Amino acid sequence: MKILVLNAGSSSQKSCLYDINSLENIISPPSPLWEAIIDWTVSSNYGLLKAEAKGNKITLELPISNRQTAIKTMLDTMREGKTKVLNDLSDINVVGHRVVHGGSKYSQAILITEEVKATIRELIPLAPNHNPAHLEGIESIEKINQEIPQVAVFDTAFHRTIPDYGKIYPIPYEYYEQGIQRYGFHGISHEYVAQRTAEILDHEVALHDRTLDSLRLITCHLGNGCSITAIKDGISVNTSMGFTPLEGVMMGSRSGSIDPAIVTYFMREYDYDNRVIDEILNKKSGLLGISGISGDLRTVLKAMEEGDIKGKLAVEMYINRIQEVISSMLPCLGGLDGLVFTAGVGENSAFIREKICDKLGFLGLKLDTEKNNQFCLDKNIATDDSAVKILVVHTQEDWSIARQCYHLIR
Repeated sequence: MKILVLNAGSSSQKSCLYDINSLENIISPPSPLWEAIIDWTVSSNYGLLKAEAKGNKITLELPISNRQTAIKTMLDTMREGKTKVLNDLSDINVVGHRVVHGGSKYSQAILITEEVKATIRELIPLAPNHNPAHLEGIESIEKINQEIPQVAVFDTAFHRTIPDYGKIYPIPYEYYEQGIQRYGFHGISHEYVAQRTAEILDHEVALHDRTLDSLRLITCHLGNGCSITAIKDGISVNTSMGFTPLEGVMMGSRSGSIDPAIVTYFMREYDYDNRVIDEILNKKSGLLGISGISGDLRTVLKAMEEGDIKGKLAVEMYINRIQEVISSMLPCLGGLDGLVFTAGVGENSAFIREKICDKLGFLGLKLDTEKNNQFCLDKNIATDDSAVKILVVHTQEDWSIARQCYHLIR
């Protein structure tokens, strides 16, 4: 079964193609036949497409004016040129989409219908940086071939286990009854890295036979969007993102949690409407808003190294907010066995991992700086005498989505 996965983030469009005959005896995620990513952060004028298959790589600049055309161009690299793996896109059996917000209506993978698309569209105000991109991907596939079944896999599903006292906001209860609650996001990633963490720790003598249902973990998904989740006995018990992906830690262009009275102050003193406020908090805040340079941490870190004062402030705020949220997750776990870093920043920035761990020594957590500065994906980077394991796990959201598509279609 050929399964195409489209994983639209707030600043990128990732895609890969798997060929799965059976899931039996598959221990580690297989390599995809083809994979590609469009990064929309490299320039204000274009997106950068990188595609790879069979060891061959291509790079193209794509106009930012028409993102649906860009997605088609990305998919065309599967059937032409040196990254060709298909004769025709109709050879694809199913397309799986990561969908950030499913609201209270969807808590598991589902075939996409007009009704499902309508719900995704209705939820755009709750995920303005993501749900529009999901619809772009779905509609791009429809234009290519309407006969290919498409599946939505929701980021919110993993967090449905959060207890009522953690998911209900302290506002009049009637609003919870109308659907205002903590939904949580990046659930596909958090669930995968928790499972992978258990596999990695099971190979360590000190934690032999420690399965996922006996571990207390804090998983940190740090990318352009960031969320932190407390996982106890294999289930999500708390997470930093809430009703929308705006809540929680400081992010690339999102503010994270702020005093809610700032919103009413904006309305009263500046006469801003909801669209202006959404734009400020979702697209002009975070690292971008403080540094005034970029929402890409790599660019802000470079500016900091060159002596930029606001760049330095942005990085310090980013690290501090993450440390605060990690600490706030401890009571619901009653202790900590592992701290896990994943996603673009979590997997690639040794500096950020080190600085986050610096002030968490009171947990008995000790980072091995030599291990941290080496290639360390899917490894424990804590010292041997650390009371808490520290792991860097390569998130495999795409593989998780492909598995769910396979089960649903079969």
